[in-house]
Amino acid sequence: MITPVDVILALVAALLFALGNTLQQKAGLDEPSEGATSGLLVRMAQRPVWLAGIAADGLGFVAQAAALGLGRLVVVQPLLVTSVVFAMPLGARFTGQRITRTDIGAGVLVVGALVAFLTIANPSGGRDDAPLGEWLIAAAACGVPCAILILLARRGSPPRRSALLGISAGILFAVSAALTKAVVDELDDGILQVFANWQVYALALVGYVSMTINQMALNAGALAPAVATSTAFDPITSVVLGITLFQESLHETALGAAVTLIALAAALAGMTILARAQSQPVSKPLSATATA
Repeated sequence: MITPVDVILALVAALLFALGNTLQQKAGLDEPSEGATSGLLVRMAQRPVWLAGIAADGLGFVAQAAALGLGRLVVVQPLLVTSVVFAMPLGARFTGQRITRTDIGAGVLVVGALVAFLTIANPSGGRDDAPLGEWLIAAAACGVPCAILILLARRGSPPRRSALLGISAGILFAVSAALTKAVVDELDDGILQVFANWQVYALALVGYVSMTINQMALNAGALAPAVATSTAFDPITSVVLGITLFQESLHETALGAAVTLIALAAALAGMTILARAQSQPVSKPLSATATA
């Protein structure tokens, strides 16, 4: 059952993630840092704006973990889609993104579809964790496509690179959310029990990799495709992981489940429209402000 606390915590997390993404992109645009090595985050960590973005992400993660501890993966993660709506005004303020009527319409579609999703969805079932064998299958199913996308993102226009890297980041965000849920559930047995299980270490690794890929997507210079694709593939992958790993379901009837998925698809369509409408590389904030 969906509770107001789950929804509020998920929306707070979405707002904080949008703020974090925008500030991290601003840091990348102000002082471009080329390269796709593991040292990218170390270089970015020398910039106060980037650190502020990481702080926002950290608070967002706390809100997300609390929501996952109280609710289900198939509900909490789709709500994080609203980060792309929050990113529009934040991008306009900090990185010179322009908001058009198409953007506003797409944002309305995303919000309306999510309201329908929350109204129709009737989550049930679920378990706290999954056997190691199932985790390994999920890791392979998510890891291989991510590796291919990263290789493909080496060439192309900024929107294309941002989109490909954003998809990879979104998939890994979903894996991180699944691991977070498993870790949070272990807190009932005490903090020491958390560090006795492999999930917390896997979460640290996947979290670091996903942050690096996400920063690469933001540095490519197109905020909308990066945010839209990552927030789109996060809920898609999360729904799959929630159903397969945690045995969750969205509705007791086939018709209800179908309508729920249609509502989620409509939200993703809104993000696709938003990404296409704002697919031009971001101008430098100072020049954007001067022409506003």
